[in-house]
Amino acid sequence: MSFKLPKFTPPDFTEEIFVKAPNVKIGEVEKEGVAPKNFFMTSIHPEYFKIKGKWILPTQNSMDCAAVVRDDNTVEVVEFRNLRVGDRVVLGRTADINEGIHKHINGFHSLPKVKRRRSVESSFTKDYNELYELLKYEKENNGHIVWVLGPAVIFDHDTRVALSKLAENGYVNGLLAGNAMATHDLEGGLLQTALGQNIYTQESVLLGHYNHLDLLNEARRAGSTENLLAEGNVKDGFIKTCVEKNIPIVLAGSIRDDGPLPEVYKEGTSALDAMKEQTNKATVIICLATVLHSVATAHLASTYRVQNDEVRPLYMYSVDIAEYAVNKVAISREFVGVKTIVTNVQDFVVNLQRNLA
Repeated sequence: MSFKLPKFTPPDFTEEIFVKAPNVKIGEVEKEGVAPKNFFMTSIHPEYFKIKGKWILPTQNSMDCAAVVRDDNTVEVVEFRNLRVGDRVVLGRTADINEGIHKHINGFHSLPKVKRRRSVESSFTKDYNELYELLKYEKENNGHIVWVLGPAVIFDHDTRVALSKLAENGYVNGLLAGNAMATHDLEGGLLQTALGQNIYTQESVLLGHYNHLDLLNEARRAGSTENLLAEGNVKDGFIKTCVEKNIPIVLAGSIRDDGPLPEVYKEGTSALDAMKEQTNKATVIICLATVLHSVATAHLASTYRVQNDEVRPLYMYSVDIAEYAVNKVAISREFVGVKTIVTNVQDFVVNLQRNLA
């Protein structure tokens, strides 16, 4: 089968209800990071705003943000912490046409649909086949495939190899992760262990509990992961491949990080900004084995992008062995444009690599 993007059908703005609707009300930001009273909060769905008689769709959206009207009468969706004094913010609470706001729920046809309670007993064959075709399409049409990974994906020899092959063959365009995922992958390339266990045999090695700290020590001595890799002692791994292929890597730190690696964002809002830069480019997002980063990405990422004056959807996949984890991501996206697969993430990655690369 060949993949085709679903067409987007905009509202018919010649209908009387749209023609007679008022322009949006606007309030100005008086203090940085503080929205005016009665601000409108954006949702997961495409939303139009009537500005000077025209209905305007932002080029992309994001949940729980403010809609800011720019001087050229475009609308930009902005996180509240990024509001600046003088920004003109859309006011309203109902997403009602009578407030000059229209939430367009049925614009896309044949978007991914997910049942609210998928389980390990669900059949995922069709989901895999659709994903293979989608990723081929994105690679051939300059898509931007972003992976959101937890450390479980690299505690296995075949998975690390598969991820590297996917990256080498153009199926990885961005990586969002935490300190642990990158640390243990580099540990595998340097010492052939992850958390002190051999990557292939899973046997614990003598004093293996020191290994990830030794790796972190080496990276911090070198000054950067790139410098560490240049020394030639890290022989393989997904992070090594990403660096060699100039694939952007965003590592968001947490309060409990060891080390961390030099590139880890230690300040939360800076990490969010860096993640947002990748989600703004994304056409497909694949989340594996991390609830925290996956839910954060689900909130940051748009459900659509405007490209060449066409509105196209963004696809999100959430994959985990725990039903709770994938359902949490689906709920965060309000079940819009998201597919969940309940399986071992290592098997998932290897299946993708064998069918794509």
